[in-house]
Amino acid sequence: MLKRAVAKVTGDSSPAENGNSRTSSTPATGQTTPNAPPSAKSTMDSTQSADVPDKKFRLSHIFSGHSLPGTRRSTSRAGSLDEPRPSAVRKAQRIEEKERKAIEQEKVKERIAMARKQSDLRAAQIETPEQRARYGEQYPVEWNKTHDQWENIFTICDDAQIGDTVTLRARIHTIRDISSHLVFIVLRQQISTIQAVLAEENGVITGHMVRWAKRLPLESIVVVRGKLQKPREPITGATTQQAEVKVQQLYLVAQPKESLPFNVYDADLVLKKSDDDHSGSNSGHGTDSDGEGAPRDENHSIERHEGPVLTQRVRLTNRIIDLRTPTSQAIFRINAAICNAFRSHLDKNRFLEIHTPKLQGGASESGSSVFSLDYFGRPAFLAQSPQLFKQMCIAADFKRVYEIGPVFRAENSNTARHLTEYTGLDIEMEIVHYYDAIRVIDGMLKSIFVALRDSFKAERELIKRHFPHEDLVYPEDTLILPFAQGVRLLVQSGYVEEDGSVPKEDEDLHTRAEIRLGELIKEKYNTDYYILDKFPSSVRPFYAMEDKDDPKVTNSFDIFIRGQEICTGGQRIHDIEELERKMQRLSISPKGMQEYLEGFRLGAPPHAGCGIGLERLVMLYLNLGDVRYGSLFHRDPRSLPLQKADEDELRHPEASTNPPPWKHPRLALKADGESELRDMQPLEKLIANYGDASNTAWLDERYKVWRHPDTGAAVGYSPFKGYAMIIGDPLCDKAQLSQAISAFLQFIKKEAKLKPIWMMVSEEVEEILGGKLNWCSLSCSAEERVEDPAKNPARHDPDIQKKVRHARKEGIKIQDYTLSENVPDEVVRETDARIEDWRKNRKGEQVHMTDVHPWRDMSHRVYYIARDASGQVCAMVVLHQLSPQHGWHIKWALDFPGAPNGTIEHVVLHAMESNAGSKMTFGASATSTLVAKHGLSKVTTKWLTKAYNSLAEHNRLTNKGEFRQKLGAVEDRVYICYPRHGLSPAGIQAIIGFFKQ
Repeated sequence: MLKRAVAKVTGDSSPAENGNSRTSSTPATGQTTPNAPPSAKSTMDSTQSADVPDKKFRLSHIFSGHSLPGTRRSTSRAGSLDEPRPSAVRKAQRIEEKERKAIEQEKVKERIAMARKQSDLRAAQIETPEQRARYGEQYPVEWNKTHDQWENIFTICDDAQIGDTVTLRARIHTIRDISSHLVFIVLRQQISTIQAVLAEENGVITGHMVRWAKRLPLESIVVVRGKLQKPREPITGATTQQAEVKVQQLYLVAQPKESLPFNVYDADLVLKKSDDDHSGSNSGHGTDSDGEGAPRDENHSIERHEGPVLTQRVRLTNRIIDLRTPTSQAIFRINAAICNAFRSHLDKNRFLEIHTPKLQGGASESGSSVFSLDYFGRPAFLAQSPQLFKQMCIAADFKRVYEIGPVFRAENSNTARHLTEYTGLDIEMEIVHYYDAIRVIDGMLKSIFVALRDSFKAERELIKRHFPHEDLVYPEDTLILPFAQGVRLLVQSGYVEEDGSVPKEDEDLHTRAEIRLGELIKEKYNTDYYILDKFPSSVRPFYAMEDKDDPKVTNSFDIFIRGQEICTGGQRIHDIEELERKMQRLSISPKGMQEYLEGFRLGAPPHAGCGIGLERLVMLYLNLGDVRYGSLFHRDPRSLPLQKADEDELRHPEASTNPPPWKHPRLALKADGESELRDMQPLEKLIANYGDASNTAWLDERYKVWRHPDTGAAVGYSPFKGYAMIIGDPLCDKAQLSQAISAFLQFIKKEAKLKPIWMMVSEEVEEILGGKLNWCSLSCSAEERVEDPAKNPARHDPDIQKKVRHARKEGIKIQDYTLSENVPDEVVRETDARIEDWRKNRKGEQVHMTDVHPWRDMSHRVYYIARDASGQVCAMVVLHQLSPQHGWHIKWALDFPGAPNGTIEHVVLHAMESNAGSKMTFGASATSTLVAKHGLSKVTTKWLTKAYNSLAEHNRLTNKGEFRQKLGAVEDRVYICYPRHGLSPAGIQAIIGFFKQ
């Protein structure tokens, strides 16, 4: 029993750092390589046959696609069964060839960089001042006086302006290198592009100017002056096809300061990949919190036929770049046009635009779907809709009102059609009859359709290239279908829900049923646009007016496009007594709605209205497949991830990276000299300021530490077989993570010339590597964190407490050495001797990140040394101080040969209780499941998950985690990230070899 407990409380997920000298089986039980494809077995038990293959080797073969030694497989060729498959050999050869070419390309780049420098020097000597003035980073100042005359690409007519000299400012969309004397540059302004031709011209345009232009980064902003000329043949790669600019002057205004995760030109070429589309527009599969809709897939792919994959997550994470694409530009022109047409039509029909408060004292609909907040000590809510205020305006005799404004819904629906914040188009109006409102709303929507059809053909055609769809079909007389009749259509068609039930006339339709009904209506009535009328009372809000002839239904409706609802509306109850009776019947509290009810007590006319979701209308009209593409900066249940800010001030302010000491005015005044001011912050202090458990490994000799010259940020890595094995997050302020990562990867690529594999990183860093840089990422390990050691459940666990009582009975005494105390030399020598006894007692191969060196950085460590009744050192626990956010790392928990049963449990609990005011982590350990975070296909994820689950169960990988849970630990996932196609079978072997080193 003791041998398992010792393995479970290890601090670095490593048997090399957590001892039990009395049994040789402990190091081989349930150990894994942290945050890497797990090594299920590092050594043989004495009870196992020697011909069983090493499980680390087995798992590396599973991940790399090789067969296992000793595993039978049918083969048509002669040879050893251990010989790898030809396909695996060919794959390894292709990877090696690719790596060889990458090295050659780096050498070529170095030679090119040197040649460019030499070219710059030669140009400065031979070019005339007039030639030098034609290009560079500063256009003539006098051009600013005529900037209002600069050209817009979309106004350039194909033939009328040929021969004119134009000046325009645009982004570089793409560069086509034709020869050493000629380059084509495609310039872009929003959705318009034009080709610019820069050719060497004797005495005017120099060869160096052409070469300089070729080197300009894509997405740079440039000012170009040149003459419009007719191309030799129509230009198919630009929107302006019958004219091009012959460049005479070219100036750089701004350029990207970091590598782009993708460029607009590539993104504009991608096609919609329908088989990965997770939208709910054509399928009702999947469920949201209400059993509706299609689940959101963050790895939903949009890709070119050839080239890198651009997933939805990458596009939305890098939203600014994605919004530059002509397709996105066109989408938001349609978005704006809808608002303009909505406003214009209603203004013509004597509606008044209003702006209602978004802070409310009560919920207008369902209290479970509102965002609550503290309003100066009083409860308040973000408005689900302007419904109540619209009705109050009608009671105030505004007669007809509309609003375009934000709407908030606290619904945890991760589907392609739901947002938590969207733009609402709302209407409310006095009526004589219920159908007066339907007539006005129907006319308003059709006016929008006409405006989009007549005035935005170019934008619609551009969007169709990437989101193919047919134009909206609708009759002159809109189909108005009673809800009950729509249900009957479904039932008659044989439709049933996924659970086998049949739709009912007194229940709302799920998304899957709505989509099927839309298909049936299109077949029968040939329309994409229709109205479902007379919804049942049970599915409408409290203020909906019941039908006088049939109280089971209401005077309410939904409007649909392509089988999905875009608008909900109806007549409201205007009689105060009727309204209060219904609120009472539905148990709706009038608290917070006194203003609303007061309007009806003062007398309100009959009225009706509706609410339309702008983003959903855009999505369905253009068939975008996902409402997020129609939202500028979307908000859904996964938005606004928790920012784990430092809980306290830095432990060492003088070792801050933001700002670094040499940029801090107060510290600069205290510096004795320039050399002291520029000294990098000590690594030990950076760990105490910003570090997590994995960062403590960097103190070992096997790790190199790269430093960012501008901030002093640190990244620890270990070169191993051509790879950079990077462990943990960069040590720096959270706001500097992206900057530090970008600079470090440039160093790894250009100077160290290593292939990066980044392991045991937090979700914040994974968001940068996976979401921004489009790396692949997965997780099979987690930090085991204890948020509040004072509430340690182990104090009430009978098994653990029994062991602790036994240790105390055996006379175990614990010596504490805090941060302010030095461990006496004689105690160090005695403990080192016991560590050597522990090392000698270990058997089998070890898997670890660090070896046992307890006396390094003693100023940030506390020690708990246990002695038995004879006074001999029998156990030791070492805590390493981390950032204020993470508290302490239980770095080592070792019991030495001959330690009484329960000793290690006693010392660990004592250490935790002694630091009850701070958070703790046991370090990383294997999780029960493998999670694919980004960049892995569904098939690969399913296969890897199945393989990992089988290994986890067979090898008891969760044993350690289960024991730590008894100590109050909870899992905090960490990730392994690598560039796409950057983890070959050799990479898997390198990871395992690195942890076995």
